[in-house]
Amino acid sequence: MLSTSTPNLSSPPFFIFFINMHIPSLEILRTVPFFHLLTKMALTLRSSISFVNQKETKALKAFDDVSATVSFAKIKPSSRIQVKNSAREASHHQTHQRDEQREKVHAPSVAHHDNHNVSKRVPVYVMLPLDTVTMGGGLNKPRAMNASLMALKSAGVEGVMVDVWWGLAEKDGPLKYNWEAYAELVQMVQMHGLKLQVVMSFHQCGGNVGDTCSIPLPPWVLEEISKNPDLVYTDRSGRRNPEYISLGCDSTPVLKGRTPLQVYSDYMKSFHDRFRNYLGSVIVEIQVGMGPCGELRYPSYPESNGTWRFPGIGEFQCYDKYMKASLAAAAEAIGKKEWGTSGPHDSGKYNQFPEDTGFFKREGTWNSEYGQFFLEWYSSKLLDHGDKILASAKGIFQASGVKLSGKIAGIHWHYKARSHAAELTAGYYNTRFNDGYLPIARMLAKHEVIFNFTCMEMKDREQPGHANCSPEGLVHQVKMATKMARVELAGENALERYDADAYAQVLSTSRSDSGNGLTAFTYLRMNKKLFEGDNWRHMVDFVRSMSEGGRRQRLSDADSRGSDLYVGHIKGTQREKSQEAALV
Repeated sequence: MLSTSTPNLSSPPFFIFFINMHIPSLEILRTVPFFHLLTKMALTLRSSISFVNQKETKALKAFDDVSATVSFAKIKPSSRIQVKNSAREASHHQTHQRDEQREKVHAPSVAHHDNHNVSKRVPVYVMLPLDTVTMGGGLNKPRAMNASLMALKSAGVEGVMVDVWWGLAEKDGPLKYNWEAYAELVQMVQMHGLKLQVVMSFHQCGGNVGDTCSIPLPPWVLEEISKNPDLVYTDRSGRRNPEYISLGCDSTPVLKGRTPLQVYSDYMKSFHDRFRNYLGSVIVEIQVGMGPCGELRYPSYPESNGTWRFPGIGEFQCYDKYMKASLAAAAEAIGKKEWGTSGPHDSGKYNQFPEDTGFFKREGTWNSEYGQFFLEWYSSKLLDHGDKILASAKGIFQASGVKLSGKIAGIHWHYKARSHAAELTAGYYNTRFNDGYLPIARMLAKHEVIFNFTCMEMKDREQPGHANCSPEGLVHQVKMATKMARVELAGENALERYDADAYAQVLSTSRSDSGNGLTAFTYLRMNKKLFEGDNWRHMVDFVRSMSEGGRRQRLSDADSRGSDLYVGHIKGTQREKSQEAALV
């Protein structure tokens, strides 16, 4: 019989440990004791799950299809659990009435322009693994995914986020789309009563922080790049970066007769047409990829092959022929032809510090007339790129009921330096004397696009002193910029964190006490470690706290891990990755 006893609200779902392991681990799912444990987990928090009656559960089948033993009812305004036991109907009816009153207080937030309401509910989403869809075009480990989604639903998570990779969906040739694996995922997400954030991922996967698999651009695109290497970003030494098509050729028909902007638009139109019946109901947000890692930026700090290491300043990416032509035209237009022959000659190399260079040092040429010209051109090209892609996305999705978002990188190292060198090379013209995030926020606001920002979990004290970091200062600046531009702000954590201290920091930054609060938070990322012991308890408590506007104070302010976390430098990272790899 199914247990109807009240479980520990923060009990970890140990049945999820197989999430990244081989499918043979699913043998555990074929046992009656396991199903009893799974049932208790599904009762962890109030959810929309409705269990089948006891007679139906006696004949347990293999876990090839969770729906064989568990049915998922449509989401109702109430969040009560309806256990089909006639002896409990009366008490559950009373609970239902109380829950309906409670939900009036915690209704999902729509906008955060009203900053007087500091207790708005902040829905939490969880990013799915990067390889959720395989290179062969199938859904990866669907049974494990099914069980994982059940656990997330039980914890009160609003939904999940998935990358829809250009390199997979349009792999077979121009305009030849394969959405079937994503369709299977959408239906699974719907079955569990969850929502879905979809990323239009026009970049490659692999070579950056957190990349655990390799998904290149479509083969037919790589073929065009091999013929014309200037289609990708290029640094001063001539190093090509195949992560993303250079924005310099946005409007040039270089991809078998289409421009990159046309290719992105056709891709989004096809997705819209395939999933029109789910848009606005199951698929609630489209995050439009606009650069490497899906972020609106230049690939100025590539980790592949050891090119860049934290906390290097990075390098400008303006040396393909299309960018060089644009720079030359901009210089000639103001009568300074000599400024258009190249980027700054004294901007240093990837792993140098600001004071090692003539351009970025305290009194460097970044603040000269030439420096201002170059940085305005470099950053305006990025803004124009984002503006054009988002205008296209808005035209495609505006009547569908989904929200649009754009992701901006949290480049917090050398933030305390006058030049903000690492931000400048990435395309954000943010210095001691110039606000680089307000123009971005205004561009996003123009298209009613959510400003999605990272490093929400970081504290200044966690960063190494020599790197001049200030993630807290950066987040504060972005919160103020989005408030001024009247654009919604959503957040993510930049690195994998499971400790209470990181969650507490997100709770703090989610509030609208200073600048914009968050309309949503997306947690990076779902894997087997998330479902382990204290990690899961912290997650459950975090989701509950976010549902109450970040006002609960149950999370410890102490970091139990003694973490020393920042991009590119995590104690024990290599050892942990090796241990995880052994389990996959």
